Amino acid sequence: MNTKLNKSDYILLTIYFVISIAMQALDYYDRQALTREYWVDFPVDIIMILTLIAIFMYWLIPKYIIEQKKYFNFIFFSLIAMIVIGGIDKVVGYWSGDNDWSRFPSTFWFIIESISISANQMGLPFGLLLTKKFYESQTQLLTIEKQQKENELKLLRSQIDPHFLFNNLNTLDSLIDSDPDKAKEYINRLSLIYRYLIKTKDAEVMELSEEIELAENYMFLIKTRFGNDYDFKIERDTDITDRFIPTGAIQALLENVVKHNKPQNNKAIATTILVEENTLKVTNTKSGILSKDESFGTGLENLKARYKLLSDKEVIIINTDKEFVISIPIIKLIDEN
Repeated sequence: MNTKLNKSDYILLTIYFVISIAMQALDYYDRQALTREYWVDFPVDIIMILTLIAIFMYWLIPKYIIEQKKYFNFIFFSLIAMIVIGGIDKVVGYWSGDNDWSRFPSTFWFIIESISISANQMGLPFGLLLTKKFYESQTQLLTIEKQQKENELKLLRSQIDPHFLFNNLNTLDSLIDSDPDKAKEYINRLSLIYRYLIKTKDAEVMELSEEIELAENYMFLIKTRFGNDYDFKIERDTDITDRFIPTGAIQALLENVVKHNKPQNNKAIATTILVEENTLKVTNTKSGILSKDESFGTGLENLKARYKLLSDKEVIIINTDKEFVISIPIIKLIDEN
């Protein structure tokens, strides 16, 4: 569930505050409250409620419930936040109502009342937000799952793309006469790619090491077909054990390079695959000429849609005049037990 507040969340809170303040104003009027209670209590209540909601939505729930699952820490810091926020509200309200400070609650009852004030003040708006977030998440999940199914069909079709097979057969035909040994290597690499695609057609993620091996085979096909038009390099800054990415992700990124870039003035399109601790970054130089070759990959939009299901981190794209950089998160599968 996405806990970040969006525009519609703020609209919902605004409606709630308008209704709540109107009802509270009637209560103040009925008991003939002091003028400064109107001017002090209402703004303070709004600030306190928004602050407490922000603490829960942006810190406590994401960190201690969703990420770390440390429920004791969540309860402890929640109580601290409620005591502080509720305590401020209690003190301000006591002052604005011109109450007798000699009758101010003892420390124990002050803490209890502070927690009670926070719970009462935040309970309804916080419950509305969580309910709204839950149904938004369910709706988004259904939409993404539908898109995922469509993407899977596109991926399956792309794996047997006749255009891709036709191009490789043409390359193979020219190699058989000119370089039989390389033709055998080409057949071997091509068969490994198809074997991998068939084996992983139902897998959401695959080990990074296997995806890199697939990429190496795919780069061999590109280098053999286009000669020195494309130059590839793989760099690793970290161990790739127990690291995963969406199936066929690197292949899709390499296809994007070939599809959208064609060498100019005999200058190769240089592509670097950099494996970092938490991301895999593909950087390629650009030319002013676009390639007319079709791609048989899932595409960048497909890849971004898949990440919405697999990770809370996003695909980052930086597109300049000189180079194109795309960073995809590396997924770590952790045993929650």
